[in-house]
Amino acid sequence: MSLASGSRTRRKIPEELTTTEELTTTEELTTTKELTTPEELSAPATGTSSAATEESAAVLPAALSRPRLPRPPALPRILRAALTGATKSAAIVALLLVWELAPRFGLVDRTFLPPFSEVAQAWWELVANGQLADNAQASLVRSFSGFGIAVAVSVPLGLLIGWYRPVADLLNPLLQVFLNTAALALLPVFVLLLGIGETSKISIVVYACAWPILFNTISAVRTVDPTLLRLAKSMDLSAPRLFQKVILPASVPTVFTGIRLAGAVSIVVLVAAEMIGAKAGLGYLINASQYNFAIPQMYAGIVTISVIGVAFNQLLVAVEKRLSSWRVPATS
Repeated sequence: MSLASGSRTRRKIPEELTTTEELTTTEELTTTKELTTPEELSAPATGTSSAATEESAAVLPAALSRPRLPRPPALPRILRAALTGATKSAAIVALLLVWELAPRFGLVDRTFLPPFSEVAQAWWELVANGQLADNAQASLVRSFSGFGIAVAVSVPLGLLIGWYRPVADLLNPLLQVFLNTAALALLPVFVLLLGIGETSKISIVVYACAWPILFNTISAVRTVDPTLLRLAKSMDLSAPRLFQKVILPASVPTVFTGIRLAGAVSIVVLVAAEMIGAKAGLGYLINASQYNFAIPQMYAGIVTISVIGVAFNQLLVAVEKRLSSWRVPATS
């Protein structure tokens, strides 16, 4: 019994020692955690750590106290935009001022060139009675119809002729003949063949608009940067992919140059066509005002044509920028 109890006693001693060690370790850890308070952690340590802490503490207030760069005020930008707009419109304002003052000072006969204020009054009267809207609508429908047909036909044909040399060699002599034949010279031919209705007027617009678009498209395809073509061929692009990824994007600026020229031509040719056998349109309004000696109304129609032409050109410029946004500006 005594031996057994002694062995049990000896077995308990390591267990007690283990328990004592565990308690001691736990108490030390607890004491260490209690001693390590936020104040002690934030206090600078000695040696290298103290220097690093002081340096970071000195850098942090400096970074926080560094003044931010002020943003440029909005007022100079507004003034700059206003100055740019005034510069661009200075020539137009000068023209209108000369137009207003020259008849009033007797420099020209105001019977044939009334002041701009009288023309503006006549223009407002035409707007009020609905004549300007009706005639402008008739002209715009004819002009846009002919212009759209010309773009739909001339751009694919120009791409085809510019891409395939045999087609260009076959059609080039015929195209040169039509290019050097003025559209207005063929106006009597269109009237004889198609009558004096809408078909002849739209057809003459299509004919006049087709050639600037066609020849600019051919030139765009043929003048693509050879470096781009060599790089595309080095990547083993197929002919359709080369045409889609290189030829078409590079041709957009030159093609749109032709389209913008055609937009101006469509309005000019249409006005001339509407002066022959038309019963509505801006050309008809100008011609009828001249016959009735309503000179302010005549100039009002001319000003309306100019405004429509400028607005149409700006619309085409916006579309061109949208389609060629990948280009790097020359100023950069």
